[in-house]
Amino acid sequence: MLFDPPLIPGRLVRRYKRFLADVDLDDGTRVIAHCPNTGAMLGCDRPGDRVWLSPNDDPRRKLRFTWELVEVEGGTLVGINTQRANALVREAVAAGLIPALAGYRDLRAEVAYGRERSRIDLLLTGHDSHRDCHVEVKNVTAAVHQGVAVFPDAVTARGTKHLRELAAVAAAGGRAVVVFCVQRGDVTEVRPADAIDPLYGRTLRQVMEAGVEVAAWRASISNTTMALVAPVAVHIPPQMG
Repeated sequence: MLFDPPLIPGRLVRRYKRFLADVDLDDGTRVIAHCPNTGAMLGCDRPGDRVWLSPNDDPRRKLRFTWELVEVEGGTLVGINTQRANALVREAVAAGLIPALAGYRDLRAEVAYGRERSRIDLLLTGHDSHRDCHVEVKNVTAAVHQGVAVFPDAVTARGTKHLRELAAVAAAGGRAVVVFCVQRGDVTEVRPADAIDPLYGRTLRQVMEAGVEVAAWRASISNTTMALVAPVAVHIPPQMG
């Protein structure tokens, strides 16, 4: 995935109202950027951090800039735009880079399904030997220590609903997969964030036992390109409490 037009660098002043961020560009201009991330953005929204914005000249848009990347402690670039996660996974699946999801001839995005009126991120069909596959993509940005990342970084009733929908797909004989898209290069393991959202963690364990598959892939990120490059371990420890 190429950032086109090129990203514009700056420094984060503050994030506020969840979807807004004040940024000082390198030329001294202060702008308001759209923050396309509804989570807590743990460790990714510290004032003064280096950030990169994507510009957009569409006159219909209220805000010209979208916050895309932040350089966190240690110099790691993190992709905070959750909308990029679906595109990264779709690009990798289409290119056959994720072996577990390779071999499907057709790929559709945002397909309506389920009893709770959801939309699946990717629906893969047309495999010679595998069932149709519902793929739910989750964006991971929160790293806690020594390469361990957690999801979610805030309570997510929507994410728990998606797990229930995937469990229903598996129960009906279909294939259901959660892909954790890790938008940072310093992660070697993903775990459920039980301390943040114990219900999500409990539901994840239940749906895995019911046949839902879980995988995690890490992105390589620069201020010009990003792409999924390697699988990382998904560790599900016993849930306390």
